[in-house]
Amino acid sequence: MGILFERSDIVEEKLKIAVIFGGKSSEHDVSKISAASVIRNLNRNKYDIITVGITKNGVWGEFEGPIEWIEDGTWEESLRNFGFEIIGYIAEKVDIIFPVLHGSFGEDGCIQGLLEILNKPYIGPGVAGSALGMDKGLSKIVFEHEGIPQAKYMVFKQEKIPEALYIFVGKAEERLGYPCFVKPSNGGSSIGVSKVCSREEFIKAINEALKYDSKIIVEEFIDSREMECSVLGNEHPIASVVGEIVPSRDFYDYNSKYNDGTSQIIIPAEIDQKTSDRIRDYAIKAFKALGCSGMSRIDFFLHKKTGEIFLNEINTIPGFTNISMFPKLFEASGIGYTELLDTLIKLAVERHFDQARSKN
Repeated sequence: MGILFERSDIVEEKLKIAVIFGGKSSEHDVSKISAASVIRNLNRNKYDIITVGITKNGVWGEFEGPIEWIEDGTWEESLRNFGFEIIGYIAEKVDIIFPVLHGSFGEDGCIQGLLEILNKPYIGPGVAGSALGMDKGLSKIVFEHEGIPQAKYMVFKQEKIPEALYIFVGKAEERLGYPCFVKPSNGGSSIGVSKVCSREEFIKAINEALKYDSKIIVEEFIDSREMECSVLGNEHPIASVVGEIVPSRDFYDYNSKYNDGTSQIIIPAEIDQKTSDRIRDYAIKAFKALGCSGMSRIDFFLHKKTGEIFLNEINTIPGFTNISMFPKLFEASGIGYTELLDTLIKLAVERHFDQARSKN
């Protein structure tokens, strides 16, 4: 990728990096595991690390205990420098921020907006890219405009309940058929996602998805293999090799991802070069379409019979656990975990100073 940033005052001195984890979203527990993995793999010869936890109730504080306490949840008992005190410290003393926050308030542009106000470089896409990537309904509109193939879908908003519910269900049955998928428009880790095969299951799934978001997406079922591709960069991003997920359950739900440990990961995916190249091209196109920077993981469906490719969704702060596809795909592409973190930090600094120059 070449030299990303050469300022001597940044490169030659240790950077102070704040890793922010936890948060108020339904993906709080996944964030803790990702953050612990990131902290273990950061090069301490290059970085001074401070860890900042956000409880499920939204309380901020600095954590200085063992990494294992982040994973098992006992970190909350050891927080110090609460609220504005730690935010002020970040604003004055920290060089760069890594928000390892999945879901609402962390991946949707909220924390990114705060860091923009603090005028601090941070890892991952900016406010607009994060917000668009988080809202599946909005990102689908952008991808459709860019000509990226997707499954047929419909959007339903909570305020239309109950008077329009059965009308919507009827239209979805007619257009999408069964089985189909129901998911929150804003969310990740397959939380609140259901595969439904009847009207009774459909209505139950809508109510489940609405626990996590006021807007839901209903998508047609595609008899497919699940492919994933990671993207890294700013103006000139690169795509990793393509990997395949073989779920242990009916689909790749939360338990398949994090609990039962029996889903298979095949890297690189056993597909022909032409298909791999097309998926990688679509991944970069999707990344650029949303104005992303730093990193993303893009998920695809590959039709088992026709070989057609359909973009499923983009993840702008992908998982960083020891089983997560984002680091694994780049490891298979020749960029190890620690080097990957170094690159993400350089990309964040590069983007920050490019933005600063453009404003002058």
